[in-house]
Amino acid sequence: MSQSSLKHQPPKSGRINLDPQGAEQGLAQLVLTVIELLRQLVERHAIRRVDGGTLTEEEIENLGLALMNLEVKMDELKEIFDLDDEDLNIDLGPLGNLL
Repeated sequence: MSQSSLKHQPPKSGRINLDPQGAEQGLAQLVLTVIELLRQLVERHAIRRVDGGTLTEEEIENLGLALMNLEVKMDELKEIFDLDDEDLNIDLGPLGNLL
């Protein structure tokens, strides 16, 4: 890099301006989005296994309970962070929405 290109860079203040509430909300949104994506993938896989007959009745019941409990916890966390389902459906631009 030449000396002249270094002169045109904006001055650095050494400070990062972050809104603590905004950062917490954004992180919560990202984490809950990833969890929701994984929950949906696990649910789809479970349905394929149930339809394929590879699970016992007890495994089906346990899996159903686990998925219901996870959904309840997700609803609780969305309420805590004031998020709804649409907030977790991140727009991926040309790829469309995530969920």
